[in-house]
Amino acid sequence: MSEPNRQESDELSRIETAILPALTAMGFELVRLRITGGRHMTLQIMAERENGVMTIADCTQLSRTVSALLDVADPIKGEYSLEVSSPGLDRPLTREKDYQRYAGNLAKIELSKPLDGRRRFRGVIEGLTDGKVRLLREEGGVIELPFEAIGDAQLVLTDELIRESLKRNPHAEPAEQDTE
Repeated sequence: MSEPNRQESDELSRIETAILPALTAMGFELVRLRITGGRHMTLQIMAERENGVMTIADCTQLSRTVSALLDVADPIKGEYSLEVSSPGLDRPLTREKDYQRYAGNLAKIELSKPLDGRRRFRGVIEGLTDGKVRLLREEGGVIELPFEAIGDAQLVLTDELIRESLKRNPHAEPAEQDTE
């Protein structure tokens, strides 16, 4: 995952400022905000409820609300498409609390800069302590990765992750994405 440039960071900050109060008031947490594409951009908003659930109806409701807010605030220069989605089972890990919530699950982590000559790590999350993600590596041993050095991280889809998800919400209607 490449670092956003200054203009993109400013744009993301303006977007977050415009939408976050409404998301919070509606009972959602922002998981990731990302702009992709060149001439015609896509604004991707990943969100979920505090319990980790995000239904198709939630995506639709959030998409309509965010679209109206962005029309008023107009924080994006140029044309764009809005994509509102759930993080999914193999979700990105973007917040410190994700490493506590998903401890015990397999993850892939890529650092923005090498640590001991490596950027990519895979293993079971043991949690986060003092700003460092503890990861039990598949090849053995525990490594501590500074949270601020993580460029990209996500859970790996496993049978155990699917079972945990079904236990958390057996009747949920999973949301893939709703594009407006």
